[in-house]
Amino acid sequence: MKNKKVGTFIKVLVCIIVAFGVLVGAMGIYLGDYYKAQIDSQTVFAPAKSITVTTLQNGNILFMPEKPVAGFVFYPGGKVEYTAYTPLMEACASKGIACILVEMPFNLAVFDMDAAKDIPEMYPEIAEWYIGGHSLGGSMAASFINENREEYSGLVLLGSYSTSDLSQSGIDVLSVYGSEDGVMNREKYREYLSNLPENFTEVIIDGGCHAYFGMYGEQDGDGVARITNQEQISETSQLICDQIKAK
Repeated sequence: MKNKKVGTFIKVLVCIIVAFGVLVGAMGIYLGDYYKAQIDSQTVFAPAKSITVTTLQNGNILFMPEKPVAGFVFYPGGKVEYTAYTPLMEACASKGIACILVEMPFNLAVFDMDAAKDIPEMYPEIAEWYIGGHSLGGSMAASFINENREEYSGLVLLGSYSTSDLSQSGIDVLSVYGSEDGVMNREKYREYLSNLPENFTEVIIDGGCHAYFGMYGEQDGDGVARITNQEQISETSQLICDQIKAK
C-alpha cells in the first residue's frame, strides 16, 4: 500500500513538473514573439545636431535638447521593441521636449507600470512633465498618472485609452489615433472616453494606422495606412509638442 501511494505521488509530481515546463515554454514563446524595431527605416529621420542621445544604466534612452521646455516620458506599445519609437522621440526632442523612452520588461508595460516614478526629480531644471504611451503603453501610463498626479501635468495617448478615471483630475490629456487603426478596440475607446477630463484634446490622423506611431513594420489586424510611416510620426510629434507647449 505504501509503495502504491509513493508511486501515485511520483506520477502526480511528474505531471505537475511537465505541466509547469509546458507553461514556461509557452510563456517563453509568447514573450519572445514581438515586433522588432526596423533600424534601417529609422534612418529616414535625421536627428537634430542639438539633441544628445544617451542610453541610461536602466536601459532607458534620454533624448535631450539644448534648452528643454518640458519633459516627456514614453511607454512603448505591448510586444514592441522600445527602440522602434526612437524616431518619434527624436522628432519631439528636436522641438525642445526632453524625452525618455522607457525599456519595459519583456516589452510589456504592464510589468513595470511605475517605471516613470521619480524621473522628474532627476531633472530639476525641467519644470513641466508629461507622460504617455502607445497602445498598452498608453493605458499603463494613464494608470500611473492616476496615482502620481503631483509629478506629471499631462497625458498623451496614442492609439490607446484610459481605464482609470481621470475625469476630475485636472490633467491635460491628448488622445491621438489613426483613421485606419484596425488594432485599437473602438468600442472600448468610446466606452472609456468618459474617464478623460471634459476638455481633453482628441485628434484623428487622417490615413494613419495603429503601427505607424513607431517604426516596426506592419501589425497583425491593423488597417492599411494611406500616409507614410514618416508622415504619421511627424504629425504626431507636432501634435504632442503643440499640446505641451500650449500648457
